[in-house]
Amino acid sequence: MKNKQRFFEQLVNAYSSDLYRYAYWLCKQPSVAEDLVQETFSRAWKALDKLHDDKAAKAWLITILRNENARMYEKFQPKWVEIEESLASDEGRHDPSLSLEQRELRQAIMALPDDYREPMVLQILWGFSGEEIATQLNLKQATVNTRLFRARQQLKQIMNLESETPSAADTGTMKQ
Repeated sequence: MKNKQRFFEQLVNAYSSDLYRYAYWLCKQPSVAEDLVQETFSRAWKALDKLHDDKAAKAWLITILRNENARMYEKFQPKWVEIEESLASDEGRHDPSLSLEQRELRQAIMALPDDYREPMVLQILWGFSGEEIATQLNLKQATVNTRLFRARQQLKQIMNLESETPSAADTGTMKQ
């Protein structure tokens, strides 16, 4: 029992901040992300005996977190409220700790369709290989590779469009 508890504490210490970042990326709400991480570790503790390979712990925890997120929204029916698109846009653009390039890249990634964004985030944020992403998303590896390729292509297009958009000063059409 002591070894189990010690191993679990090591898991919590090693992956709690990463799991929180991923949970926040999924739900965009700090308190919900915290609840997801808490429930993930609760379920992990109950099923710790089922983890046979310590090296698979990260992927195992991610799977639990994704399942918890899905469970949370299975019965949840949000109330639809009309709001301006500018109010609902990405919150990270006002974070002063991010450089302009990081904010632009983050916005570009968030503009990708979900099918392309999720594998891209798993690869960039978590460092998963294509094979690991395929396992996480229950897809074929070829599908994941195609989605990653297309996501990169779309990111290039988005970033090129943003850098080519001339400002008012560049076009000489400043208001007087």
